[in-house]
Amino acid sequence: MDDYQLLIDLHKHALRQGPGGDAETKLALDLCMVDKTAPLKIADIGCGTGASTLTLARQLNATITAVDLLDEFLDVLKKRATKAGVSEKISTLQCSMENLPFDDEEFDIIWAEGAIYNIGFEKGLNDWRQYLKTGGLLVVSEITWTTGSRPSELQQHWDNEYPEIDVASSKISLLESCGYSPIGYFVLPEHCWTDNYYTPMQERFVDFLEGHEYSEKARDIVETETKEIKLYNKYKDYFSYGMYIARKH
Repeated sequence: MDDYQLLIDLHKHALRQGPGGDAETKLALDLCMVDKTAPLKIADIGCGTGASTLTLARQLNATITAVDLLDEFLDVLKKRATKAGVSEKISTLQCSMENLPFDDEEFDIIWAEGAIYNIGFEKGLNDWRQYLKTGGLLVVSEITWTTGSRPSELQQHWDNEYPEIDVASSKISLLESCGYSPIGYFVLPEHCWTDNYYTPMQERFVDFLEGHEYSEKARDIVETETKEIKLYNKYKDYFSYGMYIARKH
């Protein structure tokens, strides 16, 4: 089994594939100030196993297209949607977020939690804008510096991992230059990283390793994830995900 499939195996049974929370999804939705009873059409891009998708389905009178590259994640999402009683609101689409088969101005809302980094923040803003109706809403979470300066070890790590990381003011300026009017922003709190993502992941490590007979590749993945967790715990005052809410003008 290659490293990519091993990562899928580690994460596919998780409620979340990245930091976030139901309360934070609801807060972002409240900042959208939409009529929750109105029929809305939403694309949830990079949905994973559907944590945000299910929250949106429960909160809104919406039809939601849940998009992910991985069928394994979408299969889990479909089972969860059926169990939650919202499957009639959700359709799944397996494809790359770089090659979305949508029509121009098809959606009222485009939602993407912890996913836009896969193609880059600015590229996502530009590529996805065409699919939003005029006045439609974009809601994305993006890794963001929360201070004006930070330790060199942390800076070097993120320069290597994701050079587009920046402070919120720069991200908001990009939104404005790409044809959006920012209407809301907040930082994901610590529990979105620890309680909702890292701790459940750590609890899966033993089963994951046993399931793959403690192979070298499996052990390498656990080591990499453990280093990421230690880095977050050491430097959590300097970065988080920022949730950005903006309107296409």
